[in-house]
Amino acid sequence: MTNEDRATVWHNPRCSKSRGALALLAAQGVEADVVRYLDEAPGRAEIEDVLRRLGTDDPRAITRTGEARYRELGLADADRDALLDALAANPILIERPIVLVGDRAVVARPPERLLELFGG
Repeated sequence: MTNEDRATVWHNPRCSKSRGALALLAAQGVEADVVRYLDEAPGRAEIEDVLRRLGTDDPRAITRTGEARYRELGLADADRDALLDALAANPILIERPIVLVGDRAVVARPPERLLELFGG
């Protein structure tokens, strides 16, 4: 990795995996822009952009299906549009951390997955 690489991390400070991803980036000398997505909820277009960078069209790739809110909203059989709307309205449902570099992204669970973005 080079210092020219810069990452954006959708971060939840209460999540150990999210903290681990930031620590791993720092250890690799990569500067990171931190987006506290629970405080600054991404809109639907931003979520769709992340899906594109992940190489998928399926919102379930970034949906925390084990969250109580997921069950409360009855999303198990939801279609793509309903899931995207739910993710935008309920950012707690978004998997974390999501690390973005350039036009690529990974869900960094485990945090070492972020190395894929740097050829590691």
